[in-house]
Amino acid sequence: MKISEVAFRTGLDAKTIRYYESIGLVDSPRRQANGYRDYGEGNVRQLWFLRHARQFGFSVEECRELLALWANPQRRSAEVHKLVTEKVQNIDRHIRELQEMKTLLSELLEKCPGDDSPECSIINKLASDTE
Repeated sequence: MKISEVAFRTGLDAKTIRYYESIGLVDSPRRQANGYRDYGEGNVRQLWFLRHARQFGFSVEECRELLALWANPQRRSAEVHKLVTEKVQNIDRHIRELQEMKTLLSELLEKCPGDDSPECSIINKLASDTE
């Protein structure tokens, strides 16, 4: 099937599909006599897998690991569990960092008068040479 059909079926755009192929994340499809890519169901399954993994926030390299585990019938679920546990821990850390940023910005926002005066705690903080 052509890339346009694969894109329609998976919800990924053609550029993303070509990118995944170029970095070896998905198997290269066969080529037709005219040079066009001819994707098979296996390619579509790989792309659905990648779409879901990316929606969960996995990086390209993490997706590569997950794809290898998926393709390995000898895989141990402990390996998948470890990878996802690390991802959850990273997400928790990122949430904490975002909460800290939100708190700081909210505090600065409260101190900024938001009127016609030039004085603004937000600008002052951004211009400061301290942490």
